[in-house]
Amino acid sequence: MRVGLFIPCYIDQFYPQVAVATLQLLQKVGCQVDYPMQQTCCGQPMANAGCEQDALKTYHHFVATFQDYDHIVAPSGSCVYHVRKHFDIIEQSQQVQQIRKNTFELTEFLIDVLQVKSLTAKFPHQVGFHQSCHGLRGLRLGPDSERMEDSASKSRLLLQMVEGIELMELDRKDECCGFGGTFAVSEEAISVKMGKDRLADHHKHGAKVITASDMSCLMHLEGIARRQKLAIRILHLAEILNA
Repeated sequence: MRVGLFIPCYIDQFYPQVAVATLQLLQKVGCQVDYPMQQTCCGQPMANAGCEQDALKTYHHFVATFQDYDHIVAPSGSCVYHVRKHFDIIEQSQQVQQIRKNTFELTEFLIDVLQVKSLTAKFPHQVGFHQSCHGLRGLRLGPDSERMEDSASKSRLLLQMVEGIELMELDRKDECCGFGGTFAVSEEAISVKMGKDRLADHHKHGAKVITASDMSCLMHLEGIARRQKLAIRILHLAEILNA
């Protein structure tokens, strides 16, 4: 199985260790992974800012870069959701349709495609799991309280395979962190208050580490935690699954 690894801009620039952990994890479970060096942004920031027409060349570049892979995998629900749902505005050639169909968020690829049943990972810490909105409400990677579903969370299934981990239960386990991309800029005060609420929930229940499948949400929470001087580590899910 030939996998093209897609790394979002902010991970490439600010959290390269997450990209490395994702690569190593995919290799551990038997994938042949390529990182095409010509890759760029998927176009989500421009589209979210109301400039989607300016992002069209980026969309086409993404398709040209990844069209020869069996699957495209990214450690980001928001970027995967954008490719899968918003690339509908360009001509739906066979290549575009295949790209939209075969682009996966890391946890859904491990659970749904590879059907991973065990991992050789060890992380003996108290961990709070944050469910990012794009993955949860967009890609349906787990149940949410609005729909009252009874499906399993793909991320939790994987975390439960990690030796020694203690997953902390939260009062509001699927509440938004307040980041929302451009929302954090246009509605800064609301965004920060929402982030503080999420951190308080994790802190109340004794989480020493907060993890999620979207580094953008974690980046938001990490910034607030630093300003509040909270002794909470922030790690992407891939870093724990690869520990």
